[in-house]
Amino acid sequence: MYKVEMARPVQRTLDRLPRRDSEAIMDRLDDLAKTPRPRGVEKIRSRSDLWRIRQGDYRIVYSIDDEQKVINVWGIGHRRDVYRSL
Repeated sequence: MYKVEMARPVQRTLDRLPRRDSEAIMDRLDDLAKTPRPRGVEKIRSRSDLWRIRQGDYRIVYSIDDEQKVINVWGIGHRRDVYRSL
């Protein structure tokens, strides 16, 4: 099982989302800890080290460190905004 880590700004973004959406995203992160490359996940074209997965209208952008068994969450946001900060 992988450990999921996220920076403080990402956590604040998650905290600001509507409760229903943030709970669904947290459930998705729990699933990623078990299976970091599930069906439907895609690599981000401009950044070969980053992956993205959809959760409704939101996207979770993350990297995977297989050696350390860590998933680093780099961004969580609405699909139209999340890629701007990368």
